[in-house]
Amino acid sequence: MNQATTIQIPVEPDTALALSDPRRRAAVGRLVDRIVRPGRGDDPLAAVLERASRDAREAGLTDDEIDAELAVYNAERRQG
Repeated sequence: MNQATTIQIPVEPDTALALSDPRRRAAVGRLVDRIVRPGRGDDPLAAVLERASRDAREAGLTDDEIDAELAVYNAERRQG
């Protein structure tokens, strides 16, 4: 991001705590940019997911951590 603007997005307390890490916050910011303004390509969603995966790894997340987060998310959706 050449020029960033700070916005507020309501999230759960655990999410806010995880986003206290500047690297994670930057990765999430890039992800939001890509979701709102997808790049060119055949499948914008696939491109966003690929970039999100790369950004997560660059932020230090492992496949196991990502899988654990997805499992929690899916479990919460089933309860809801």
